[in-house]
Amino acid sequence: MSNPQLLADLERGLTLPASWYSDPEILRLEQARIFRRSWQYAGVASDVADPGAFFSCRVGDVPIVVVRGRAGELRAFVNVCRHRGHEVAKGCGRRETLQCPYHAWTYDLDGSLRAAPRSEREPGFDNADWGLLPVLVDTWGPLVLVNPDLDAAPLGETLGDLPAEVARRGLDPSTLEYRGRSREIVVAANWKIVVENFLECYHCPVAHKSFSRLIDVDPDAYELTTARWTSSQIAPARAGQNLPYDPTGEITESQFYFIWPNWTLNTLPGPPHLRVLVFQPLDAERTATFVDGFWAPGTPDEIVEEITAFGTVVGQEDTELVESVHRGLRSGALEHGRLLAGSEHLLQHFQRLVVDALA
Repeated sequence: MSNPQLLADLERGLTLPASWYSDPEILRLEQARIFRRSWQYAGVASDVADPGAFFSCRVGDVPIVVVRGRAGELRAFVNVCRHRGHEVAKGCGRRETLQCPYHAWTYDLDGSLRAAPRSEREPGFDNADWGLLPVLVDTWGPLVLVNPDLDAAPLGETLGDLPAEVARRGLDPSTLEYRGRSREIVVAANWKIVVENFLECYHCPVAHKSFSRLIDVDPDAYELTTARWTSSQIAPARAGQNLPYDPTGEITESQFYFIWPNWTLNTLPGPPHLRVLVFQPLDAERTATFVDGFWAPGTPDEIVEEITAFGTVVGQEDTELVESVHRGLRSGALEHGRLLAGSEHLLQHFQRLVVDALA
């Protein structure tokens, strides 16, 4: 099917072809044309605050290492040894150098190759030719973002007006502290299905009873907006009894932001906080997810735990939904679904971005 035909189908409310949600060839294209060309959440700035500190992560199928240099500069590299392809760094920590555990090729914190055992025996071998491959890196408050595409536009172009919007609604990410990772699971569904579920609350009254007691999910109250690379869902908290937790705090509305291609910022009513939720494709039929939580200093542990637990319950409900959708689409019984644009236009916007990227 041609790209113009796909776009025309999306305009009239059809979804992407069902086969796109389980076809390994589609994911191969997505890895090359989306995940290797986009800004993605990598990790926590406090983990690389000091010279020599590093952490490893992945963006799409590319291993990445982020490191703080001796002079304080933040750098990121493809975490693959230039010798035989072994991953160089694992986990997080602090090092004077980065050494591959396979054959001990050793890299300086600026990515240059410092030593390769026995290389002095090889005519014409020049360390300067075999440094780690660099990737773009930037920060937004406590968040570290990376992009494998060295020719990509700066992070600010992807974020657009989002930082100003977040600030206008009472959040300053630079004031928040990291309070841990939660919900590290593998979901048996294609990454696009998981993203699309995030991008609509049409399902909330049916599937998220506790969430719908806390947040006004009526379509006249639930605000949906899109920008070039981001989208947002804003809704007020409900008043009353039998709420899933006490939402008292400076933040009086829910804020859910999606940033292309696969990471989100989430804030529930209560004290200032951001929960970064990432959807990482493992293969065409599995998606790894995790949540990193950032909270206002001094937020009591019991409040952090209560809101995190509430988010976990909603996430478990979503897991059951998206895994069922994946099974249904994978069956081949449908060629397309039919969206209701009034409630699902963020999803429609995302699908246009996918088609544009793969064109």
